[in-house]
Amino acid sequence: MPTTVESGALTSSAPPLLRLASNTFFYAYVGLLVIAGAWGMAFARVDMSWLFQIRIETLDPVAQASLLSQYRFLRAIELAFGLWALSQAHAIHTKKVPNRLFLIGMGAGVLGRLISLPVDGRPSWPMFFFLATELVGVVVIFTYTRFTLRPHGERL
Repeated sequence: MPTTVESGALTSSAPPLLRLASNTFFYAYVGLLVIAGAWGMAFARVDMSWLFQIRIETLDPVAQASLLSQYRFLRAIELAFGLWALSQAHAIHTKKVPNRLFLIGMGAGVLGRLISLPVDGRPSWPMFFFLATELVGVVVIFTYTRFTLRPHGERL
């Protein structure tokens, strides 16, 4: 499945609609990682209230601080993964290792949500929306990058 570079842009034998779908899911997902990660780090109390309906002030001070600390840490990891993916977008679409790392990261998030369903119960509708779009996104991006990954050692 050949890939070439035209004017700095990646082209391949992939169907144009697949490329559009992959780019849409990729950049929407990565953009949301960056925005949600930064937002959650800065405004953890508000985020927990809006997204999870958690009244953090009802917890004792140590539990509040611990939960908020861990939440900010996880949001920082989300932000970092998003920034890495943005900075490595071309490599993710053309090189095996960055591609696998990205798909493993995205797929692990989907797997975590799927495990949560029978173990933790039914989440709110936004969590179902995230699960559905992330699941479709990882499949679409995986499928598209089968056309764009270059053979080992081949340069674009």
